[in-house]
Amino acid sequence: MIDVLIIGGGIHGTGVAQAAAAAGYDTHLVEHKTLGHGTSSRSSKLIHGGLRYLESGHFGLVRESLRERSILLRIAPDLVKPVRFYIPVYDDTSRPAWQVRAGLSFYAVLGGLGKENRFRSLPRSRWDELDGLRREGLRNVFQYWDAATDDLLLTQAVARSAAGLGAVIREHTEFLSATEVQGGFKVRLRTTEGEREEDCRTLVNAAGPWVNRVLEMVNPGQPGIGIDLVQGTHLVLQEGPSRGIYYTEALSDRRGIFLMPWKGRGLVGTTEKVFTGDPERTEPSREEVDYLLENVRHYFPDLDATVVDRWSGLRVLLRGQGDLFRRPREMALLPGTGRPPRLVTLYGGKLTGYRASALKTLKRLRPALPAAAPKADTAELKLQ
Repeated sequence: MIDVLIIGGGIHGTGVAQAAAAAGYDTHLVEHKTLGHGTSSRSSKLIHGGLRYLESGHFGLVRESLRERSILLRIAPDLVKPVRFYIPVYDDTSRPAWQVRAGLSFYAVLGGLGKENRFRSLPRSRWDELDGLRREGLRNVFQYWDAATDDLLLTQAVARSAAGLGAVIREHTEFLSATEVQGGFKVRLRTTEGEREEDCRTLVNAAGPWVNRVLEMVNPGQPGIGIDLVQGTHLVLQEGPSRGIYYTEALSDRRGIFLMPWKGRGLVGTTEKVFTGDPERTEPSREEVDYLLENVRHYFPDLDATVVDRWSGLRVLLRGQGDLFRRPREMALLPGTGRPPRLVTLYGGKLTGYRASALKTLKRLRPALPAAAPKADTAELKLQ
């Protein structure tokens, strides 16, 4: 019998597979298409604490994310790279320089005051180096450090690490149903060779935008959480910055917009738009493209902003009131019925925190799992 069966091959599913295999459990992961097919290849590519989350009081999330960023910089130096971030402050910027400075100071404190958390105000004599950044009305430029990655390559590296620890990773394997039985679940799957059944002690629903759809296939019925699927669009531009990543305010709604170097070009994102269609059919809207290009052309008027590629991904946010931009980004773990719970559903979460979320998931499942001899610590395993 499989100890841990995971549905979904995104960064969070592969993270749980790595954590479970490292803990010594017989682990299987099934993915309907290919690893990282969904949101885990369509993110903003950032490994960061989430500076903007300080405004909404999510201090624990920022502290945890900064800790995870430090771990990833150490265990995945070829995949996760430190990058300079720049925040320009203009006459009409909604956050004055003192507020940005205070936020960066708190960010540094939460990160442990190491050299990777230092920031500075860039002297006016250096502004000409900033990739043609608009100078009119510019009052201050802050530079700090965070990190970036190729999200798909990181997801694949975590999956390889899990497989190296003994996990079985199966792409092109569709989850059809799970029925609770004595001591676990009987799971029905469809592969390229036909349908098959597997028995497992515990089940992890890491299906991203499809989490509640997966829950509907579990018998008996399991509790769920109301969610909003939020589309985020990114554009690849002919030209991009060379100095680092710029964090600017959108002209129309004052949301944060990133412009970053990406494979010899530029990458700009993101938008936030409630999505109600088929998660397989996300597509950048004309409105989103215009919104992003308006901001690029305003802040970088000399940049060649010809769009050479575009994509949209879906975030899972817990349903609630208020601005999408300020909704909590923490991972929510929902245990299934039964004591101890043998099913855990993962809602939301950040790319940066995949490893910490995986450990929390495993902690929820341990009472339903047999004793096992740990093989490794995921905070020390090198990712390549």
